Amino acid sequence: MSPFTGSATRTPRWRHLRVDHDGPVATVTLTRPDKLNALTFGAYADLRDLLTELSRERAVRALVLAGEGRGFCSGGDVDEIIGATLSMDTAQLLDFNRMTGQVVRAVRECPFPVIAAVHGVAAGAGAVLALAADFRVADPTARFAFLFTRVGLSGGDMGAAYLLPRVVGLGHATRLLMLGEPVHAPEAERIGLISELTDEGHADETARVLAHRLADGPALAHAQTKALLTAELDMPLAASIELDAATQALLMHGEDYTEFHRAFQEKRPPKWRGR
Repeated sequence: MSPFTGSATRTPRWRHLRVDHDGPVATVTLTRPDKLNALTFGAYADLRDLLTELSRERAVRALVLAGEGRGFCSGGDVDEIIGATLSMDTAQLLDFNRMTGQVVRAVRECPFPVIAAVHGVAAGAGAVLALAADFRVADPTARFAFLFTRVGLSGGDMGAAYLLPRVVGLGHATRLLMLGEPVHAPEAERIGLISELTDEGHADETARVLAHRLADGPALAHAQTKALLTAELDMPLAASIELDAATQALLMHGEDYTEFHRAFQEKRPPKWRGR
């Protein structure tokens, strides 16, 4: 995402999310615990716009996405979204579905790692949000459910049919998206849906530790690695190797690469600047 913002200014307060900053780490918390953090139209829009804004500012080097209360996110609010969509025309429905997809694109395209801290339910859109993150840190209470066919819609919602086979393989993805059955933490870890399984109640803390570890590292290298992981999913090998070569040539002119060599010679840890 471009750092050039035109006349846009920073949003001082988000209506549907809580945003906390701890140095270069941002924590974005879904704050509807009484509804298991079910998403509304406004919450989708805030997530999309927040990620775009943070990407342009370039001050955040890692982001934790968490849910307040008993679960991570139960998906789209049945009353506020599903009920409302029944009275929308095709153009309005297309706009809505494009917006939800833009949230996933923003997660995948932002230039910093995103860590989903999952406890309790991650269902529907909540499961896809976690899936779109670069890391999924979860505790034993976590359960993922891609519920779209259960409400009569395609399991390929918000990019799920693109992302899930690439994380867990086509066989597992077909089962999860077709049947919509919950996947509990032990199985989710076994099939690769969870990056790290923590003790109960420690997903948020572990995610923050990982976020600070990433934020303290070479931010530009992390950003380019994330970009290549996404861009090369559909590339032939020859094109991927060429893109890797061009990226490395650019990074070899960076300050971090020079700093690593200097630190190696001086027998000290590198002081990464993300440049």
